[in-house]
Amino acid sequence: MEKNTGIKRILYATLYSWQGFKSAITNESAFQQEFLAVILLGGFSFFLEVTTYEQLAMIISLVVILIVEILNSAIECVVDRVGPEHHALSGRAKDYGSLAVLLCIVIAVAIWATILI
Repeated sequence: MEKNTGIKRILYATLYSWQGFKSAITNESAFQQEFLAVILLGGFSFFLEVTTYEQLAMIISLVVILIVEILNSAIECVVDRVGPEHHALSGRAKDYGSLAVLLCIVIAVAIWATILI
């Protein structure tokens, strides 16, 4: 099978990414909530008296939450695909993904608080 290259590869990659976004918005309630928060807080940041770099840090900190949430969801999908039975390593993998999301939220709160206070 021949691999796609150039523009065709970029188009397919964009299509797959769009499918992933639609799936996350449809199936992942945590992603839905965090995406709404990014839209609202990101929009709110345009009304704050902060520098461009501060605003960029604020928005990036929110987007990183979405990125890690998607990676966490991917881990959960793979673990669930492997098997429905309880296994200690499966639980740890899911817990680690959840912890990564929580740490990103803590970082975003720290960034926003530091800039606004």
